[in-house]
Amino acid sequence: METPSRVEAVAKGGLPQVPSQYIQPTDARPNLHHAGDTAPIPTVDLSSSDSVREAIGNACRNWGAFHVVNHGVPIHLLDRMRALGLSFFQDCPMEEKLRYACDSSSAASEGYGSRMLLGAEDDVVLDWRDYFDHHTFPLSRRNPSRWPLHPPDYREVVEEYGNEMKKLAQKLLGIISESLSLPSSSIEEAVGEIYQNITMSYYPPCPQPELTLGLQSHSDMGAITLLIQDDVGGLQLYKDSQWLTVPPVSHAILVLIADQTEIITNGIYKSAQHRAITNANRARLSVATFHDPSKTARIAPASHLINQQSKPSYKEVVYGQYVSSWYSKGPEGKRNLDALLC
Repeated sequence: METPSRVEAVAKGGLPQVPSQYIQPTDARPNLHHAGDTAPIPTVDLSSSDSVREAIGNACRNWGAFHVVNHGVPIHLLDRMRALGLSFFQDCPMEEKLRYACDSSSAASEGYGSRMLLGAEDDVVLDWRDYFDHHTFPLSRRNPSRWPLHPPDYREVVEEYGNEMKKLAQKLLGIISESLSLPSSSIEEAVGEIYQNITMSYYPPCPQPELTLGLQSHSDMGAITLLIQDDVGGLQLYKDSQWLTVPPVSHAILVLIADQTEIITNGIYKSAQHRAITNANRARLSVATFHDPSKTARIAPASHLINQQSKPSYKEVVYGQYVSSWYSKGPEGKRNLDALLC
């Protein structure tokens, strides 16, 4: 079981400096003098049927990320999910939170925690973050009794949110496939049955944001991630050898291409390397919905994209082995994906 959150204890205790286990190596620390440089990632209107395929294809090729608007997910549902997250992290007593503590010895276990990577206590730099992870698909993994009881609509809202996000993810994977002149079902069929996790992340104010990261540099492991932010901001994308801040777009959903989609598209579309920075004055909340293959799925470049002129750029991988490597070695940007390059 997780111990009480050290992030929360430090934040509430008003300590003037962060404990040493949160201090990033010098080369990984954020340059907050340039945190104002924004990432002009595309915003795609999903109601614009004429141009959406080309716009998403360009965004996947050039950014690995894009915002979508007119996405079909009810706006009140986005707002309610953010409100539930803030209520849990800010209002729920620690004794209640610990009823839902995740298993810190197991990767991606469901529940409340603050430690993402496995390893000895003294060999992993900790992120300035608390989180709550929900397992929502397949339905056999969904057990709302493991989720908070309060507010009273918490479990109902998370279920509805997961259902809506899965529908949107499937729609987007279809458009991404079509943008490569593949059948719309190509990427989803390569992924197989979708495994969905919803992770609420809470980043308390940090007394020394220049030394810490809310979430270290990585690309997501699975197929596609759908993210909503609050109005604080702190997400950064790595592009052209620099970190750029992604400003929140009201009621838009941020789409992040993940590693398995990069493999399936044979590197034509790149997964988005990203991280989260902290700030000294305001807490930040985000909700990431991950859509991943099953652990037994074998992922390889789509055969339609391979010919005599275009050979496979990535080796085939069993997704469960990829996940194990990610959690045991740590992400360090995109090194786990790079290890599969042919």
